[in-house]
Amino acid sequence: MMKRLVLLGIALALGSSAVMAQSGRVQRGFTFAQTNCSQCHAIGRFGDSPIPEAPPFRTLHTLYPIEDLAEAFAEGITTGHPSMPQFQLDPAQINDLLAYLNSIQG
Repeated sequence: MMKRLVLLGIALALGSSAVMAQSGRVQRGFTFAQTNCSQCHAIGRFGDSPIPEAPPFRTLHTLYPIEDLAEAFAEGITTGHPSMPQFQLDPAQINDLLAYLNSIQG
């Protein structure tokens, strides 16, 4: 019985560490989006984009599989309109932003 309790405690500790790590990624992704993207895109679960042509982040899954955006983030996002800045994210930023995007998809 004691062995089961110890194993359960370890499993809970590992699980909560994973949840905390994911929560940190989501928060860092939100911070990146707020700093770099919110001038044009709606970055939250509600609201309109400041620039109507800029898709709200919560609907990106209807345009692209979210995981497929990792390559674009790594290579540098380029678009057909001049007002969007070009971004090239490092692997940690990519993971953070993808975690945030996944957390808000409607």
